[in-house]
Amino acid sequence: MEARRDMAEPIKDTTAMIAEMQPLLHPGAYVFCSGVRDDLAADVAKVAKGSFVEDEGLSFIIPQEETGRFGIVGGIPMRQITLMVLSALDGVGLAAAVSSALAAQGIPANVVAATRHDHVFVPADRADEALAILLALQAEAQARP
Repeated sequence: MEARRDMAEPIKDTTAMIAEMQPLLHPGAYVFCSGVRDDLAADVAKVAKGSFVEDEGLSFIIPQEETGRFGIVGGIPMRQITLMVLSALDGVGLAAAVSSALAAQGIPANVVAATRHDHVFVPADRADEALAILLALQAEAQARP
């Protein structure tokens, strides 16, 4: 049996990815954390938006409201902006363009690439500003001949 393929083909062209990115700001805030106790890791993984195995141990992205439940202290509250374009995994330049546009305004961008979309985590208190910057970047790319 063949695996299901999405109807749309992933976009590789840099300008096209930016022009089609359609940034979407999600509700809620997330915290990046590590050092979760081994006996809690499975439960943290159940609520995590994402995780990564680093040399130093597991890192998680969890909803901010879950931090107290697991005894996680600190962490910068981040908002998630999903770039809705179906970007190719071997496409070049989308993450660089997005992070550069945000960096030019002093906004940190933590980009997480997944199979279908890129997700940009920005400080919660600058999320609306970040979204406006990305929408302007998209409009600029759409205006190119």
